[in-house]
Amino acid sequence: MSQEGLDALKKELDEAIAQRPVIAAAIGEARDKGDLSENAEYESAREAQGLLELKIANLQDTIINAKVVDSSQIGTDKVQMLNTVKVKNLNADTVMTFTLVGEKEADFSKGRLAATTPIGRALMGHSKGDIVEAQVPAGLLKFEILEISF
Repeated sequence: MSQEGLDALKKELDEAIAQRPVIAAAIGEARDKGDLSENAEYESAREAQGLLELKIANLQDTIINAKVVDSSQIGTDKVQMLNTVKVKNLNADTVMTFTLVGEKEADFSKGRLAATTPIGRALMGHSKGDIVEAQVPAGLLKFEILEISF
């Protein structure tokens, strides 16, 4: 994962933790309304609390286990994490550019492709000029690697 991706996860965790008092207040308000067995607001607030705690736990786990890629160790001779890769889709005769990132940072609309996707896995370790094949749900795609940069 990139340092920027880790920083974004830490910010998301801080924002989630900041929601704890808001949900606790909602539970308190709902509890004050009487019979909890028939109180939909209370059940809804408790469910929101459970989802928030799950999100916090998942974010904490991801942050603890994250491995930040040292940008000084990234080369451009072979495709690897955090490389920006320009490829020609030989099936559609189109050129695409994207950066290979971890799953948590992936956003195809921003040109950030998870390295764990079929296309990402197919490109990893290959060099400029190589033709690679990726099996995707729509079928077999062929790509020529035009450029690798960082």
